[in-house]
Parts: sequence; structure tokens; C-alpha cells
Amino acid sequence: MNIDHLNKYQIILASKSPRRSQLLSELGIKFTVDSKNGVDEVYPPGLSNNDIATYLSELKAKPYLEEVKESNKLIITADTIVCTNNEVLGKPNTRTEAIDMLQKLSGKKHQVITGVTLLSGSKRKSFSVVTDVFFKQLPENEIIYYVDHYKPFDKAGAYGIQEWIGMTGIEKIEGSYFNVVGLPVQKLYTELINF
Repeated sequence: MNIDHLNKYQIILASKSPRRSQLLSELGIKFTVDSKNGVDEVYPPGLSNNDIATYLSELKAKPYLEEVKESNKLIITADTIVCTNNEVLGKPNTRTEAIDMLQKLSGKKHQVITGVTLLSGSKRKSFSVVTDVFFKQLPENEIIYYVDHYKPFDKAGAYGIQEWIGMTGIEKIEGSYFNVVGLPVQKLYTELINF
């Protein structure tokens, strides 16, 4: 298989996301999960939305810079952001924030951008993938039902495409579905083959 050369690496997915872990395992790649705490997802002003996602994935890779030196480790980090009207929606901190975010997305197209960084002792490669997502007009009672039942506080933009709100509220997407879940596996696979 094309990814057999990756066997020389000890691959580490630096993410607490069960969705990313599941997607990576479905690629047939052997890896372990490790996530270093304490990375503030803060970015400098003036970056484009694509650059924000890439910057944040690189920020998550920084704590591993020493660890990968003189080792066979390959670190994979990722960060997903949701953008609407040039506003970046991160993870909501409260129920009210989650409801507000979904109201902003209601009836509109928005972009989901995932930045990914691959880091080894000798190489670093970063990239981002953009998917357009179109929500129907979401009735307030559906937004409240979703937030109260699914508690999407660990999700950028306050929703998971694979959950109830995705099934009932998303009319169409343009681009990678898996990118919206949290890991652009097609692009990641291609980059890993060439890493």
C-alpha cells in the first residue's frame, strides 16, 4: 500500500478529538494519541481565515519540537474553525454562545476550515482545507433542542455535521465532508504519502 513507508514512523495524533482519532484509524494508519495541555488557541490579528487554521495547527505542534528531534516520531496536529461573514466562530463557552452561533449560521453559507500540521525530526508540512456548508433557516426551538441535548461545547461553530443538527439542518456542502467532521482525510492521506 502507498502508506507502507509510514511504518518507519511512530505516528502520534496530537488531538483529544474522538472524531479525528476515528477518521485517522479508518485510513489504516497505526498511531497513538497524545495531547499536550496548555495551548491557547489565540492567533495574531490580520491573518486570513485559511492562515488562522494553519497557524493554530502549527501552534499545537510547537510543544513537540524537542520531542521529535533525534526520534522517529511523526506528529499530526489539526485545528478546525468556522467562518461566517468574516467572523471566526470558535468553540462556544456557554449555552447562550452556542445558541447565538447557530443563529448566525442559520439560513446562510459558511466555511469550515481545518488546518493540519505534520511534524517530524527532519520535516514540517502544513496545509488547510476549506468546505462550504449551507444551513437551512433553523427554527429557534430546533437550535435550543440541539444545544440542550447534544451540548456542542467542544465543536467550532457549535455544531457537529454528523449529529442531529447536521442531519436535519444542513441542505448541502461543497467540498470535503470529513473536513467538516474535523479532519480532511483525503488531503491528509495524500500529504502523508508524500511526507
